[in-house]
Amino acid sequence: MSIDAVLARIDADLPAAMARLMALLRIPSISTDPAYEEACDRAADWLVADLQSLGVHAEKRTTPGHPMVVGQTDGTGPHLLFYGHYDVQPVDPIKLWESDPFDPKVEETANGRVIRGRGSSDDKGQLMTFIEACRAWKDVYGSLPCKITFFFEGEEESGSPSLVPFMKENADELKSDLALICDTGLFESRTPAIVTMLRGLLGEQITITGPRIDLHSGMYGGIAINPARVMAKVLGALHDEQGRVTVPGFYDGVPDLPDDIEAQWQGLAFDHANFLETVGLADPAGEQDRTPLEMIWSRPTCEINGMWSGYTGEGFKTVLPSKAQAKVSFRLVGDQDPLAIRDSFRTMVRDMLPADCEVSFDDHGASRASVTSTQDPAFDAARRALSAEWEVPAAYVGCGGSIPIAGHFHNILGTTPMLIGFAKDDDAIHSPNEKYDVESFHKGIRSWARILAALAQDGAGD
Repeated sequence: MSIDAVLARIDADLPAAMARLMALLRIPSISTDPAYEEACDRAADWLVADLQSLGVHAEKRTTPGHPMVVGQTDGTGPHLLFYGHYDVQPVDPIKLWESDPFDPKVEETANGRVIRGRGSSDDKGQLMTFIEACRAWKDVYGSLPCKITFFFEGEEESGSPSLVPFMKENADELKSDLALICDTGLFESRTPAIVTMLRGLLGEQITITGPRIDLHSGMYGGIAINPARVMAKVLGALHDEQGRVTVPGFYDGVPDLPDDIEAQWQGLAFDHANFLETVGLADPAGEQDRTPLEMIWSRPTCEINGMWSGYTGEGFKTVLPSKAQAKVSFRLVGDQDPLAIRDSFRTMVRDMLPADCEVSFDDHGASRASVTSTQDPAFDAARRALSAEWEVPAAYVGCGGSIPIAGHFHNILGTTPMLIGFAKDDDAIHSPNEKYDVESFHKGIRSWARILAALAQDGAGD
């Protein structure tokens, strides 16, 4: 089968593909707000109908939350699963949007044409790149080059509470040779990338309590313990002078970066000065013996995400607060055990408390890192396909964020995930005026068409 005919079909069908994406973007499928429950249901129905128009055996599956969409095709060769999510983030603050977030438009900008609207980049535009690639294959050859399972969820933006139970209950149906995920981006908005490292995430909220009520600082200052001061001491002790995390055992399971990956990352010529300058900073913090890309992609972190205590309103109120609270998150890599780190962190905090203080903890999730081996020939095949489409050598990269679905494919289904996406750094996902470049959409479709051809030829999961 010639890929040229499929690519020509994609080019000719781009206006119709854009119109289909616009129709999906008009559905306000905000998963976290119960007011949009019907819209989420409607988005799932839309996707089922669109997949059925390709001859896919697709259906909507109920969950305790928003429905899943599952579709199956027959076929020979490798069995691929494609995952995406149809739910979107809330649009607040609405006053910062320059147009209706659910009335998508194509706009001309200084950097080219963009599709403006909520979900255009995260994740409806990305999801549709794969569907449109499949449509082109079907239109040209009457069938797809591989057996494909489509798996779309509607709760990714609200914590995916139904995802793990659904995957466990339907594991046999969802198992495949390779799981494709389109929810990432281009490196520095120009280099096609396959994400092979995702950091895990551990979240903890700490509450330190001292006196039973807020105290007058003139009467009790000096003699009474101040929980805010205790909290400041605890938080200040989480890092040493070199930026290393001091929680006992924190670096257990942290691997060294392989030489070949380090060399490839160095070849990306990451401009960390510009990366920091865009947010008003200049000097890299963190571990001083590591490169900036290492710190972002392959090193674990401990960050204070919020802290509050006492009076924080306008003016001044001279009190010793009864309580101090903070939120701390850990990004994890390699074989770090989030539950062991949680226990060690809590023990460290308790050991630092003076006698008149007590502490309580609220956990906010714990997930391991996901590291994907590139030894499977499918990865080299996909990298070559991406390089051919973008005319830039594709790279294996890390990701500073956490995408739990990748780990779920590993741990629940025993399936290797491959993360490829076409978002750009300025897409403003989760923010007002979200956009997706028309180039990303168009070349994303062409990229998936090439990848499907390459995987059908070279195999996957071998």
